[in-house]
Amino acid sequence: MKSAVETVSPTRAKLTVEVPFEEIQPSLDAAYKKIAQQINVPGFRRGKVPPMVIDRQVGRGVVLDEAINQVVPEKYLEALQENELVPLAQPEVEVTKLDDRELLEFTAEVDVRPTFEVPAYDDVTASVDDVEVTDEDVTEQLDAMREKFGTLADVERPAADGDHVVIDLKATQDGEVVEGAEVSGMSYQVGRGGMIDGLDEALTGVSAGEEKTFTTQLVGGDLVGQDVEVAVKVTQVQEQELPELDDEFAQLASEFDTLEELTADVKERLGRGKRLEQAAAARDAVLEALLERVEIPLPDSVVTEELNSRRQQIEQQLAMAGMTMEKYLDDEEQTIDEFEADLEKRVRDAVAAQFLLDEIAKREEFGVDQGELSDHLIRRAQQSGQDPQQFANHMFEHNHIPDLVQEILRGKALATIVESATVTDGSGNHVELKNLQPDGTIMEPSEEDEATEVEATDEVEAAEESADEEKAEA
Repeated sequence: MKSAVETVSPTRAKLTVEVPFEEIQPSLDAAYKKIAQQINVPGFRRGKVPPMVIDRQVGRGVVLDEAINQVVPEKYLEALQENELVPLAQPEVEVTKLDDRELLEFTAEVDVRPTFEVPAYDDVTASVDDVEVTDEDVTEQLDAMREKFGTLADVERPAADGDHVVIDLKATQDGEVVEGAEVSGMSYQVGRGGMIDGLDEALTGVSAGEEKTFTTQLVGGDLVGQDVEVAVKVTQVQEQELPELDDEFAQLASEFDTLEELTADVKERLGRGKRLEQAAAARDAVLEALLERVEIPLPDSVVTEELNSRRQQIEQQLAMAGMTMEKYLDDEEQTIDEFEADLEKRVRDAVAAQFLLDEIAKREEFGVDQGELSDHLIRRAQQSGQDPQQFANHMFEHNHIPDLVQEILRGKALATIVESATVTDGSGNHVELKNLQPDGTIMEPSEEDEATEVEATDEVEAAEESADEEKAEA
């Protein structure tokens, strides 16, 4: 077999493959055997029909087609390996020449992984915001804890923001009740939002026993986007009473004896969370800085596929939240063109980042062992709320394990470039990332790391002393 490559574009290649007939013969023999099992010829047992009889009965061309359908995929894969090409989609294959008993020639045009020079990543710098836990952050967290132990008490006054109400609700259009838009005795917190536009405004100032009607648009069902009349009746208004923020509450809500201890713990936990957020921002900033150093051609087919996938995910999330795209764009204060432009930029950045991380993983010769794969499977299962064993079975059955392996390799590549980079916060302090733990704590450097640092320091000092001696001799 001979193959040649023509570069159609930086991300698309055209393979021309010539296969001598002797390499087709095994597939041709297999085709004759297969067809012999499928036809009945008087005087011959099934499966024992000679090739020359098959040629007369069904035609030589049918046999050749069967053989070619088998041999072309095999030779295509061989040509990819021979020319060190990584395909990103299914090829467009065309048989361009067939000389019976002489030669088969075909072409395969396919999107391929782009080639580019990986930039240096040992001198990347990036900056992130300071880790700052404000008094407001702590107060908000403590208030959330108080709400868990709060009680509801009936009040004889109009409903206000934050109150809990019990309501009967009914939506109508042209006097007809909208199917699925009528509920009774539903509990709702005024100001929570996320239900029906205009509901919070309608409930504010309404007392128990009173009813109010307003016009809104439904975000789901057959009448999505259409105006309906909503009648809401308040049957109960309740005010949430929160426990006092004191030592007694600290003992009720935690293992601490005093409010001071609880507050310190809350502040520490918030700090660990913000440290993790800072680390995520650092990874993004370092990767973005490295991407600015390289121009990576992106295959249109890959970008289009990812765009369609992202759009579908967004539409599904909006549908689950009972929100239309129009409402989402209004809330985000975006036009559809701005949304599409932003989505395409994020997709292109993500695809480019994948190509870059794959090349770095290849350069660093990273591998994945069974333990790392098992840990990754468990994490992915937890993130999706699935049983780890069922998740693993699904991944194996649908051949998604190579994708998971690639995710692990990309994670290692990203960790490498982040640990090689210099990251500072807004105050100019070094951001510790290498020893950051999943819970947001900073692990003390190991003895091996400390020994390496001491050795490096000794080498620097020795070099400086040598330089001083040379200067003195001069």
